[in-house]
Amino acid sequence: MAKTDDSKALATLPPTKPDSSTKKSSKGSLDRDVALAHLETEKKNSYIKAWEESEKSKVNNKAEKKLSSVGTWENTKKANIEAKLKKLEEQLEQKKAEYAEKIKNRVAAVHMEAEEKRAMVEARRGEELLKAEEMAAKYRATGQAPKKIGCLGC
Repeated sequence: MAKTDDSKALATLPPTKPDSSTKKSSKGSLDRDVALAHLETEKKNSYIKAWEESEKSKVNNKAEKKLSSVGTWENTKKANIEAKLKKLEEQLEQKKAEYAEKIKNRVAAVHMEAEEKRAMVEARRGEELLKAEEMAAKYRATGQAPKKIGCLGC
C-alpha cells in the first residue's frame, strides 16, 4: 500500500508583501491563481509519487516471485541429484554384497579343495604306512633284511 504524506494535503502559501502598484482586487485573484497552480502541482506530484510506489511495488513483487521460482527450481534439482546419488549408493552396496559373496564362495572352494588334498595326503600316508607294515611283516617272515634303508646307514 502507498503511504501518503498528510502534511502536504493542505497547501499554505508564504505571506507576500503587498504591491502598491497593483489594485486590491487583482491581488486576490493573483493569490487565488497561485494557490490553484500550487494545488495543481501538488496533485501532479501526488499522482507521480503514487505511480512510483506502484511501480516499485510491482518490481519488488516480480523479483520476489522470480526468487521464489529460483528457490523452488534449486530444491527440485537438489532433490533429483540426491535421489540419483542414493540410487547409485544402493547399486554400489548391491554390487559390493555380490562381490563379497563371490569372494566368500572362492574362499569356501579353496578351503574345500585344501580339505580334499589333506584327505588325499592322509590316505596316501595310510596306504604307505600299511605297505611299510606289510613289507616289514614279509621281511620278518622270510628273515631277509630290506635292500634299501632310506638313509639310516648313510
